[in-house]
Amino acid sequence: MTYNSLFTVLSDVALVDETLSHAIAAAEAFDAHLDVLCLGVDRSQTGYYYAGASAIVLQETIARAQEESEEVETLARQRLEGTTIRWAVDAGVSQLADLGRHVSTRARFSDLVILAQPYGEGRGAELEPVTESALFEGRTPVLIAPAGARPAPRPRRILLGWNESSEALGATRAALPLLRAAESVHVVVIDPPTHGPNRSDPGGLLSQYLARHGVKAEIDVLSKTLPRVSDVLLRHVADMDADMVVMGAYGHSRFREAIFGGATRYMLEQATVPVFMAH
Repeated sequence: MTYNSLFTVLSDVALVDETLSHAIAAAEAFDAHLDVLCLGVDRSQTGYYYAGASAIVLQETIARAQEESEEVETLARQRLEGTTIRWAVDAGVSQLADLGRHVSTRARFSDLVILAQPYGEGRGAELEPVTESALFEGRTPVLIAPAGARPAPRPRRILLGWNESSEALGATRAALPLLRAAESVHVVVIDPPTHGPNRSDPGGLLSQYLARHGVKAEIDVLSKTLPRVSDVLLRHVADMDADMVVMGAYGHSRFREAIFGGATRYMLEQATVPVFMAH
């Protein structure tokens, strides 16, 4: 198993170079084909305008989105033409509410989607639905590239967040090419349950599974000494000098994550190294 077909979505001129740096590095590392979708996004909510203005406003916002799409496409082609990888670029315009259809259709036929960090200062409203569309509708693992993080297509040290959930197991299976190639994989278990079949050996079955795939894994059992699970994970990322985090995405509903927060959302907001997620 490897990643032969990569996919990325670009919708912000300011994030083109940053996102493509990670995507190109991955394409080079896996000798993969990279598909790039350059989207101009109409972020207006036309239903809020009075009836006579809707057509005029819609025309203006679509025209602006078309200009953004062309600008992003031009920058992407310039960046890719100087590489030796196999690539293809497609461009288009979408309304914010219709982003999922455009992204998920292409993500389904990819092995890995590489995207910019969806949260943070200066991040557009479209980045969150793009990420969720790839994960939920596209059913494809996603590699999130935080601002300022160096590309790590072949990470040496990986932190694998483990809570015995189906999401965490799905992320583990999807990340096996990366895990096998890593020098060390730390399976991090935070406050393991005191009752249940695995209470005496937290992470033991996963460690056995990984060992059979040639993964050099060790179990780190940590206490939740900080308010959030993501805080504990991020502190351990720094302690072990990890190059990447592998974790399941959205153990709770997306609505609950958005309103009350959760490990996925906080991790994506605060991460300083690439985060590999699957659902």
